[in-house]
Amino acid sequence: MEGGAGVKVFIPESIQGVSSHLAGQIQMIWEVVKAPLIVPLLNLSVYICLAMALMLFIERLYMGVVIILVKLFWKKPEQRYRYEPIQDDVELGSSNFPVVLIQIPMFNEREVYKVSIGAACNLSWPADRLVIQVLDDSTDPVVKEMVEMECKRWASKGINITYQIRENRTGYKAGALKEGLKRSYVKHCEYVAIFDADFRPDPDFLRRAVPFLIGNPEIALVQARWRFVNADECLLTRMQEMSLDYHFTVEQEVGSATHAFFGFNGTAGIWRIGAINEAGGWKDRTTVEDMDLAVRASLRGWKFLYLGDLQAKSELPSTLRAFRFQQHRWSCGPANLFRKMVMEIVRNKKVRFWKKVYVIYSFFFVRKIIAHMVTFFFYCVVMPLTILVPEVHVPIWGAVYIPSIITILNSVGTPRSIHLLFYWILFENVMSLHRTKATFIGLLEAGRANEWVVTEKLGDSVNNKNKDASKNKANNNATKAPVKKPRSKFIERLNTLELGFAAFLFFLKNLKFQTNAKAN
Repeated sequence: MEGGAGVKVFIPESIQGVSSHLAGQIQMIWEVVKAPLIVPLLNLSVYICLAMALMLFIERLYMGVVIILVKLFWKKPEQRYRYEPIQDDVELGSSNFPVVLIQIPMFNEREVYKVSIGAACNLSWPADRLVIQVLDDSTDPVVKEMVEMECKRWASKGINITYQIRENRTGYKAGALKEGLKRSYVKHCEYVAIFDADFRPDPDFLRRAVPFLIGNPEIALVQARWRFVNADECLLTRMQEMSLDYHFTVEQEVGSATHAFFGFNGTAGIWRIGAINEAGGWKDRTTVEDMDLAVRASLRGWKFLYLGDLQAKSELPSTLRAFRFQQHRWSCGPANLFRKMVMEIVRNKKVRFWKKVYVIYSFFFVRKIIAHMVTFFFYCVVMPLTILVPEVHVPIWGAVYIPSIITILNSVGTPRSIHLLFYWILFENVMSLHRTKATFIGLLEAGRANEWVVTEKLGDSVNNKNKDASKNKANNNATKAPVKKPRSKFIERLNTLELGFAAFLFFLKNLKFQTNAKAN
């Protein structure tokens, strides 16, 4: 080969042949192992994934049928249970109102602490029958001082509010809630309502929920539905809304109507304190302390009630990083709890056989384990790999019909976003990678099984971004500390795991294209 200035470069023939020789070796090895090893393994994977897809399909179909029956024929909760609103009585005063404890766990909630405290203090409940605990585990001294000052401000208005801190964060949220119930004044409280720092219950929240607990001593928990103040912020929040609306509109409603059991969502719910104590109190053995308590209370015969028309406003994670941490906890925790409690559920003698089947199979196995794994392994791994092995056949009902029906059924909770189903499918496929990884970590109780990262909340800094700048500045100077915007680092925005898997899928697609081109 001639280079510049008449320089000749010679490449040995041995080096020129290395590339073609290596490709030939790989092709030969592939042909040798494909028939006896690859094809049987991939066929087995297809059968296993089809079985899991059928399990998920039957579960979704069952949920769909039951929710239709519930909406058409089931009586409303006020008719199914003993329900009598608490009336204000001039002669009795507030004595006919039970004493309710409000717990608000916090951790460095700079943006939302005022919202949650203000919402709790504005509940339409007699002030002398309401006790509010702000359980602050903040590590930022500035935030701690701000929260304490807010509590003192409301206390000066006659609200029975206490500010509590701990020396350490042992047990995280479960530890804080457990510590709060140890206070001597809690002995006079019959019920406890729990609201995370970004939750905003309506003033009539207690008046609508507590009568169910008063009139039905077998009910331990009344759970409200979440509503999202920032659902329209971006495509990420719209996708989350679709998934969570199905959970509340279908899963929680069906569990409440048929088995009087569902997983406590950790917030926007009211517990009977006696039921918490009988179930063994709050435990921090997993990162889903709410679900842990719900399962233990259910095994002791307590019933739960979900009220779909009782709603509390909240906030969705608006950054992918915050959402990934949240999903890790929500996927890893249930799998780890299933590992710890499955035999306890099997041996339990206080609940009916079919309720145990529902909890083990439907609630845990299908929804918390199978749902994540089949989405990732079948649709993101096995089916793309069949491109390399045309001998493996995936039936059209498993590749197209079942996932299409499951997707349509999932959209019933958020009909306004049905036009975003295509993006939701892509979104769920991407997140299935992280959820499957977290599920295995929980089942195996690996290194990150007990990882707890508090979900970042932005509060009204997003909702108010279009308001008058001078007004915002004045309000911030008067009532809020300066907001520190998180620095966006390139390395944090570079999602290497997703990019690596995308490269793998692109390689398979490109290989299929080349194969078809050669065949033609």
